[in-house]
Amino acid sequence: MSELISKKELLELTKISYGQLYRWKRKKLIPEDWFIKKSSFTGQETFFPREEILNRINKILGMKDDLSLDEIANMFSPKVSEASMKKEDFKDIGIVKEMTLNIYSNIYDLNELYSFQDILQIYVLEQFIKSGEVSIDEAKNIIDAIKGHYDNIKDKNFEVLLLRKFGVAICLILSETNEVYIDEATKLVNRVNLAKCVEEIKLKISGQK
Repeated sequence: MSELISKKELLELTKISYGQLYRWKRKKLIPEDWFIKKSSFTGQETFFPREEILNRINKILGMKDDLSLDEIANMFSPKVSEASMKKEDFKDIGIVKEMTLNIYSNIYDLNELYSFQDILQIYVLEQFIKSGEVSIDEAKNIIDAIKGHYDNIKDKNFEVLLLRKFGVAICLILSETNEVYIDEATKLVNRVNLAKCVEEIKLKISGQK
């Protein structure tokens, strides 16, 4: 489990108010399941996953002067965008490296315009390749799995896992809430959260950091 931070420490560290925190919760800028109730000597206290909440609040603070809360909430939503772009736009925005784009283009026949599904798959491809432990063939199998189940997994919180046992790779697509237990002979090679990828792509397209 991630290291936790108390609500009191969070408010002191980020200099935000109690009201801001809970308004952002109501607006779905901060997931409700990040508000973790735990018993303490003073009664019940609220905690958060430290790294995730600090990262999220920094992003919100960086965007709130330029975007409405609803627009920011859309950035953090797993709902895919309708955005599309041309190949040359990838360089300008810096979504992925040109090598990744070329690998994807060599595997799949693409039109001049890349849909958001294409963009997401290219981004996921890069996350697996840059781990240094996934071959091109294995990465292709992962993308084929996403393509095959895209209508079922889009707009939702899923993770893609690559497992390997005795040299044989297996790709799983699971809801983020599912816990995974594997035997000692099976290695978890890499896992990528699709909702996080969607968020990062939206931020890059919008010009946000």
